[in-house]
Amino acid sequence: MNPTDLDHVLTVLGTALWSTDEQSFAEVASTLALTVYDGHTRDQGTPYLEHPLAVVTLLRTEIKVSHPETLVLALLHDALEVAPEAEALLVQHLGARFTARLRAMTADHRLEQRPKAAGDETNWRFKQAALPSEDLLVRFADRLHNLRDLALSPNLDRCRRFLRSLEDFYLPIADVARGLSPHLAAMHALLHAEYDRHQQEVRP
Repeated sequence: MNPTDLDHVLTVLGTALWSTDEQSFAEVASTLALTVYDGHTRDQGTPYLEHPLAVVTLLRTEIKVSHPETLVLALLHDALEVAPEAEALLVQHLGARFTARLRAMTADHRLEQRPKAAGDETNWRFKQAALPSEDLLVRFADRLHNLRDLALSPNLDRCRRFLRSLEDFYLPIADVARGLSPHLAAMHALLHAEYDRHQQEVRP
């Protein structure tokens, strides 16, 4: 592993001011992120790791999140989606409680490594709606970055699906959750701004 890669991930997380224990946890998590996401690309052709790093950056710079575990969760939020076989490794190094949070953020068909089936979308929505506030914040940040990145996606169906789910699922949940914390209120505003931007783009 190139040590500058690890240093870059830790810098994006902002670990310099964290406690010694938090820094140790972040180093383990960052090493796992480099391992788990390695070799995976997004549909834009970019290295997959760029996405969770962008989600971390969004949370830190735009929402002003500083809680270490929330930021590490953001770093690894897609780990079980791209590599469900890595679950045992994550439990071994990060613990069962933290890995359970990642499972709750991952679609069942991804965890079970099977094609998406009838009922999976409904189950997914129930899982996400039931997330605790910090985990829901990470999910919203993930969705926001995906929406901002849609212009680079060659998959028009993906673009339509993301915008439709924003309108009929994520925005209603954000409307309800905005009163739970200042962070969720700030995220609510950003999601609505992104929705308005896309609406303006499709108007004749």
